[in-house]
Formats: sequence, structure tokens, C-alpha cells
Amino acid sequence: MSGYGEQDHVRIERDGNVVRVTLCNPAARNAQTPATWRRLASVPDLLDEQVRAVVVAGEGRGFSAGLDRRMLTPEGVPGEESILTLAGQDASRMEPFIAQAQAAFTWWRTVPQVTIALVHGHAIGAGFQLALACDVMVVADDALLAMRETSLGLVPDLGGTQPLANRVGYSRAFEICARGRFVAADEAVRLGIAIEQVPAPQWDAWLAEFLDPIVAAMPNAVGELKGLLNGAAAAADQPARERAAQLRRLAELRTLLGG
Repeated sequence: MSGYGEQDHVRIERDGNVVRVTLCNPAARNAQTPATWRRLASVPDLLDEQVRAVVVAGEGRGFSAGLDRRMLTPEGVPGEESILTLAGQDASRMEPFIAQAQAAFTWWRTVPQVTIALVHGHAIGAGFQLALACDVMVVADDALLAMRETSLGLVPDLGGTQPLANRVGYSRAFEICARGRFVAADEAVRLGIAIEQVPAPQWDAWLAEFLDPIVAAMPNAVGELKGLLNGAAAAADQPARERAAQLRRLAELRTLLGG
């Protein structure tokens, strides 16, 4: 599997049982456009049962500077209608636009594969939300994360508010978003936004060690675990969800064992 879109600036490559997604427009600090989001939303269609992990990273000096600011000008991005133009029309056009953008961010926690964001340099706005969309985030020593939407008179709307609040709590999530300040690598780990701080040159070794026990486990067990943990804190019926998941696991094991 390989692919690169000149307009969307997303490269997708398969490395054994790992799919690597790379934002590759370093000249624009990997700024995101609707074409980027359409390409990211298509990744699940490329996954099969042999794929055990999806890793996303950014090329160049940083992960992603977020939304391409040209989308907030009347001219917009070539081939795309600007957000300002859409906002001046009926909400029935703007809402589907946002929903389509969100589709690039929501699947990372619902696919059975483990999803990992490797973040170096700046991850701002949509970049921060893309990293938050993954099951786990790892930050390089130079990582700087920020939600800058309020400085533009906007709010984060690409699915990042829930995972951020889940990881750090309401008050800290509010402070980070409302102030639009940068969170450095060590603080990101301390707050639980990222699970570990790893120098970028060591990412491949870290990935191999991290994924080894996950790949050794049965794929459907990992997928069921993701489903259980997502929303677990707010699920009043969590014991029932656990029972249902376990029954599915036992049924598969019995089939595999010839029972």
C-alpha cells in the first residue's frame, strides 16, 4: 500500500502490519485543508485484518500548524470554498462541511487497530486535535501543543475537546483552550495528554517495543478493548458493556479452538 496526493499532502505507506500516515507539506508546516481531511477520512478503507497499527506523523519541522489560514480568507484554497464564504450562507451548508471535516478525526479511536500519533514541533489547532484523536500520543522533546481557535473567535470543532477533557479534566482543558497557550512535551506527559516523551530519532525503536505485545494479542481482543475504554468513564452500563464484549470474545475463542 502506498499513496501520495499532491493536493492533499498526505502520504500513506504500509510497513508490514503497520500503516504509516504522514502529513507531507513541510513548506506550509503541514497546514490542513479540506483535501487533507478527505484523504485522512479515506484511510479506514485501506485497512485490512493484517494491519495492527496506524501511525501518524508530520514531515519537516513540525507535526501540523493546523488549519490552512487561507481557508479563513475570501479567496480560500484553490479548488475549495472558503470558510468565510460558507459561513455567510445558510447553516445547512456549513454544518455538513464541518461534519465532513470531523470524519477525518473520529475514526482513529473506533477502528480495531491501535492508532498512534508521533508529534514533534508544533501541533496547533487541527494538528493538536489530530494527535488527540489517536489512542496514544508520543511527543518528541521539541513538541509544542496548542488550541488556538479562540484567538480566531472560533472553538475546536474537530473532535478534540472530548479526548482532551478526558485526559486532563474539565478545568485544565478549559484553561488550555481558552488561553490558547502552548503545552510543552514534559507537561503533556505530566498531564496525561501524551503517554511518553521520546526523542524523534528513537521513534522506530520505541514503536517496535510498544507494539510487540499488542501485535502478539488477538486483533479482535484489542478492538474490543478499545470499544470498552472509549466512553467508559461516562457509561452507566459499563459492566453490561464488559459482559457483552467478553461473550463475543469467548464465542470467537471457542470457534478458533474448534468447540
